[in-house]
Amino acid sequence: MKHVFSLIGTVLIGTSGFSQDLNNVQLPHMQKASVRKEIRVPNILGYQTLKCDFHMHTVFSDGNVWPTVRVDEAWEEGLDAIAITDHIEKQPGKKFIGGDHNASYEIATERAKEKNILLIHSGEVTRDMPPGHLNALFLDDVNLLEVPDATEALLAAKKQGAFIMWNHPGWKAQQPDTCLWMPMHQDLFEKGLIDGIEVFNEQEYYPTVLDWCINRKLTVIGNSDIHGIVSQFFDLEKGHRPMTLVFASDRSLTSLKEALFANRTLAYFDNQLAGKEEFLKAFFKSSVTIKSTGIKDRKNREMYEVFNSSTVPFHLETLTGKKLMIPSEASIILPLDPIDYNGVSVKNLYTGSKSNLIINLF
Repeated sequence: MKHVFSLIGTVLIGTSGFSQDLNNVQLPHMQKASVRKEIRVPNILGYQTLKCDFHMHTVFSDGNVWPTVRVDEAWEEGLDAIAITDHIEKQPGKKFIGGDHNASYEIATERAKEKNILLIHSGEVTRDMPPGHLNALFLDDVNLLEVPDATEALLAAKKQGAFIMWNHPGWKAQQPDTCLWMPMHQDLFEKGLIDGIEVFNEQEYYPTVLDWCINRKLTVIGNSDIHGIVSQFFDLEKGHRPMTLVFASDRSLTSLKEALFANRTLAYFDNQLAGKEEFLKAFFKSSVTIKSTGIKDRKNREMYEVFNSSTVPFHLETLTGKKLMIPSEASIILPLDPIDYNGVSVKNLYTGSKSNLIINLF
């Protein structure tokens, strides 16, 4: 009998470690915490750097998630602003889901306020090439863009003060061999109906389009064009989703819109940056500091500490072919000859289809 009582005592003691309520044992530690991953980029030239994605979809077009999920993803992945750009003409789930073309924005608005994410009222005009697909940002009513003629749809957007971008101009489904600036695009450009172009979309980089933007003074854009779950499509453990870095006067929709029209952007993708030289140079100079340690190595060479405060690593190559990688958010100490690092090329910072940022490290 003594052994039976001992066994019962052991069972009761073991169970009490969970809860006194044997009908419902709570294990809250199993739930994944919502944590924001900070993307560290400098504020430059007196502007605040906003991390943005202006191209994504939900179940209200051909995406796989509810609009509030896009807000939650954006917050956790370190973004400041997003545009949900559901297709106006392509809505395969329409027979299952009610609502008009403003529904995804309206549903996501409260969550965006809770998460402090700037949410841009937007839609996507989806046509065959030309002109292809174009996003209209900063709309009042997306429904007014549902008209047969593509130019009329874009004019309806422009009447609302929209910023219009041309999406994935090198997408092989519409331009299988190359990126072409067609006569219709020239006509839209001259009418003021193209304000920017994606030089990067999803997992595609279009170097030629970077030249178009620089030469025509159009805004450089990089977006995810995500349809599924971001973390299932992009490897967020090793990298980040594609985005646009916007240099705005402050963190507001008004300043964001002004900066886009003023072409103050860089496309940020796969630890690479593309855009105007002035912004790339300011970004690099604001990220990297270099100072002498006051120590010389065994070969009597001056030792320097190089610190990079940003999330972006920098890959340098000198005129003589020497290579140096400055890691992200880290310092390195090494011998450097200042003469060698004048006119150095930053290989992952693109000023054009065939050119990189040239910088003097010292």
